[in-house]
Amino acid sequence: MRQKHRILRNDRRTIKQTRKQTVTYHWSQKHIVYIRNCVDCAYNIAEGAVRAGKTVDNVYAFAHELKTHPDKVFLATGATAAAAKMNIGDSNGMGLEWIFRGQCRWGKYKGTEALMIKGPDTGNRLKVVVFAGGGKADSYKSFRGFSIGMWIATEVNLHHDNTIKEAFNRTLASGRRKFFWDLNPDHPNAPIYKMYIDKYVEKAAAGEMEGGVNFEKFTIFDNINISEENRLQFISQYEKGTIWYNRDVLGQRSIAEGLIYPKLAGEFSMPKGETKPNAVQRDMAMRTQFMQIVIGVDFGGNGSGHAFVATGITPGYGELFALRSRRYVEGESDEDTGEKIKDIDPKELGRLFVAFVREVLRIYGYVTAVYCDSAEQVLIRGLRNALTEDGLGNIRVMDALKDIINDRIFTLSTLSAQDRFKYVESDTKSLQSAIGTAVWDPKKLTENVRLDDGTSDIDSMDAFEYSFEGDIDRFIKRKR
Repeated sequence: MRQKHRILRNDRRTIKQTRKQTVTYHWSQKHIVYIRNCVDCAYNIAEGAVRAGKTVDNVYAFAHELKTHPDKVFLATGATAAAAKMNIGDSNGMGLEWIFRGQCRWGKYKGTEALMIKGPDTGNRLKVVVFAGGGKADSYKSFRGFSIGMWIATEVNLHHDNTIKEAFNRTLASGRRKFFWDLNPDHPNAPIYKMYIDKYVEKAAAGEMEGGVNFEKFTIFDNINISEENRLQFISQYEKGTIWYNRDVLGQRSIAEGLIYPKLAGEFSMPKGETKPNAVQRDMAMRTQFMQIVIGVDFGGNGSGHAFVATGITPGYGELFALRSRRYVEGESDEDTGEKIKDIDPKELGRLFVAFVREVLRIYGYVTAVYCDSAEQVLIRGLRNALTEDGLGNIRVMDALKDIINDRIFTLSTLSAQDRFKYVESDTKSLQSAIGTAVWDPKKLTENVRLDDGTSDIDSMDAFEYSFEGDIDRFIKRKR
């Protein structure tokens, strides 16, 4: 251990000799031990919570090895090339371009984005770090054919297996073969564990893994660079007991079980007459100043229903209000009339939609935009025509983004945890039922997926999420 400590001290002295200012960062003892162990191990894997300091550890250890490495070309990857440059190249002032500032420049190496490093730290020998994405099946083509000395990957669990295999293959002729991976916890049965990490750790424990494995788990509490105020503020956006809290705060691998929104489900099921913390009455919602009122639309078919959900967004994206929701399923009763719903052809769908819009306009005064399931372009045109015929052609009807479902789920979970999600109790019964019965699919063994088998109302969930998904990054300041 003394040798590793000496190497770290020497590294700091070298930086001070070549720069007027050092990169300032503080490591807890747990992080120091991990960095020291990188010297002796080929496989270095840091897993843990968001903002736990994993990437900075690997970047620092990678940079130290690069200075004396006999090879010229190295590989840095992320889910996308942009993510690799942001997390490894820049890393909030702790990345490679800062460690080697004054001795590096960005450029192209054989057509691929790269950081060229040459100066006192490398003995004036050119070192090239190629930056590439790894999330797609053909991502490996950007570095295929290169002979790579070392590979550093951030969010390696988001890499396609083709990328991982090709990166390993490209290092076979390395003069000092080393790998540096970081990842946030994933589903316990995710392929990255079964095919690589857990297998490597198990083989290393049995003395069967050549090169050695340096594996450590970190939590947000292991990063001493985060102030207690910021740490508590960050934690407050999570609902305890959810997969998001277990992963992003505690750094635990977590499988989704049961209800997706246990807090809201409990609130919705409270006995009549009891105060529901996030429920509001219509007159209160009418007095609220909304900067946007958006309607989301999901189209039905094959047993599912047509769903409309209107939401209001307060200034600064402070709160999200569910204002009105309706779901129409053939054979079931209309919530407003009590009559049995018969065949819903495009004309009838247009009539129902215009009636929904008219009611939102009557109560709240305006509609900013409408976002619809983009898979049904004929029905979308029908809604536009129905609005125009009713004198409402000024309302924009557009395709929904249909963003990553778990990002949408995380957003509502966060808003709920911070009491920033409100709902008009009397007008959103279909949405309340949908949220309260949304569950994870117990049959998915390698990923967390919302159950969509007809036993719960996914139609209302999709319509609701279409109405706010375009503003997820404004509601939630989170690294995606």
